[in-house]
Amino acid sequence: MGLANLPFGMFGALVLFTMPQLLAARSIPLPMISSVTAAAMIPTCSGFLLAPILDVRFSRRSYALAFGLLTAALAVLALIEIADLGTLTVVLVAGFVCATLNYNALGGWLGDIVADGDEGKLGAGFTIGNVGGFGIGAVLFITLVRALPGPLGAVAVGLAIAMPLVLLAGIPPSRADERGLRESFSMLRRDLILLVRRPLVLRTLLFFALPASSFALTNTLGALGHDFAASERFVAVIGATAVTLAGIVGSLLVPQLVTRLAPRLLYLAIGSIGALFTLSLLGMPRSPLVFVVALVGENVFQSAALATESTIVFRSIGEGNPLAATQFALLQAATALPITYMQMIDGQGYGVGGLAGALVTDAGLSLAGCAILLMLVLRWRRGGRRGRASAGLTLAHSAAEPVAQQ
Repeated sequence: MGLANLPFGMFGALVLFTMPQLLAARSIPLPMISSVTAAAMIPTCSGFLLAPILDVRFSRRSYALAFGLLTAALAVLALIEIADLGTLTVVLVAGFVCATLNYNALGGWLGDIVADGDEGKLGAGFTIGNVGGFGIGAVLFITLVRALPGPLGAVAVGLAIAMPLVLLAGIPPSRADERGLRESFSMLRRDLILLVRRPLVLRTLLFFALPASSFALTNTLGALGHDFAASERFVAVIGATAVTLAGIVGSLLVPQLVTRLAPRLLYLAIGSIGALFTLSLLGMPRSPLVFVVALVGENVFQSAALATESTIVFRSIGEGNPLAATQFALLQAATALPITYMQMIDGQGYGVGGLAGALVTDAGLSLAGCAILLMLVLRWRRGGRRGRASAGLTLAHSAAEPVAQQ
């Protein structure tokens, strides 16, 4: 089911991989290219503000299909309008709005129907769909655009993004869809207030807000190839192939590990071990081979962390949740927060101490975040055990009362 997430990853490849290549070939300056892609990415962090519409009026299947098709159509339009940077930017932003809404509708839908105990498999599949879609798009789109004449290449890219939507037909309907059809916006406002007040939601938001397992270096290392004496072509090849495979491997580890360790503790273990791996790079030579080790290793850990995050989010939703898509979108947006601010902090670390400064900054803050969250998680677990024990005593007392009265 998670492979239905392929369109989101494929549109990400169009924005972050294919478009920069095409714009650079048109001699567009790198700062301008970066501005276009940065603007296009805004909906990935703010898209949760529109997510409440996914829980009213129509089924989540309908929303996922509609926004998936719109994403594909806007991808075609973006490639056609590539000569006009202003129009291109607007179209890419609109495309990522639709891609994010497709992603959130699908996540809320799957989180509502996943069987107990299968959240880890779904989280891994969802991450593989994203990472795999990016890898497919990175290789396929530039080939289609260069090989086919005129707008045919753009249309072929749109069809490629739309094709995985056929997988939606094989997914069971959400149990909450019946309520969604009758939901009024006044009821939605009430439920939203209740949602953000839920202790589980608040704890999960706090959990994801700290940089315990962000591995933001994955988005920075690509620009640091020169520190490892790696050529631009070498960096591009590694980014399109090895990183995708590393992401899939990291995601596939989670379903096995989550059966042996609670997801939150697994998340902290991934962050801690990954931070130690980051620190180990300090003692390695600055060579292209070590660049591969660094980029692949960081992506294995980040993909495992993302799959674990998805597992935590899916478990928090529960069956028949009328706000499943909204809750999914809110929590997933929280996972993007540390990646965003850690990129800026890692950049400051690089400015102060070069590559070593970036590595120490990223790993040090990750270990600090893991330590803080470990104390909180252990406290929450103790509180949960006390609550269950208290509930058990109350039930036992209630069951004994009629006997005493007799």
